[in-house]
Amino acid sequence: SIGSLQKKYSVGSFELLSKTAPIQAVSLLVFGPFIDYYLSGKLLSNYRFSSSAFLFILLSCSLAVFCNVSQYLCIGRFSAVTFQVLGHMKTVCILTLGWLLFDSQLTVKNILGMTVAVLGMIVYSWAVEAEKRKPDSKTISHTKNNLLEEHVELLKQRIEESPAKDVELGHAK
Repeated sequence: SIGSLQKKYSVGSFELLSKTAPIQAVSLLVFGPFIDYYLSGKLLSNYRFSSSAFLFILLSCSLAVFCNVSQYLCIGRFSAVTFQVLGHMKTVCILTLGWLLFDSQLTVKNILGMTVAVLGMIVYSWAVEAEKRKPDSKTISHTKNNLLEEHVELLKQRIEESPAKDVELGHAK
């Protein structure tokens, strides 16, 4: 629905992001501490911020902005299915980077899920490319009709513009 609204109101991805980002930020500031307390049982105000924690918070915020920008750029240009495929690729990258950088545990379920997601992306890419290569009979017949109509229009214009001539003598009547 975001893509259709973007096209309907002729709004660019950055303009749409600039309208929604403040709402998202305020909602996180208001509801975030309550959700954090519900999930961890600790108040955010009791957390002791260090310089490295602050650095990682800034890094996380920067990556979130980059993720939002890339999503809003994709929404207006691609179909919903392509957007979902990109979302699955993002999930695979997050799980893989979590395993590589933070020594997160990869379970058999995670590995099977990533494998299915990657295979689905490959099959989807193959299907899209096959669809692009398939000649569209409607387009060809429509193009032929357009060419015929163009020729008829040009002939009519030529007849209307040129003065009538006597075929035998070659003189204008």
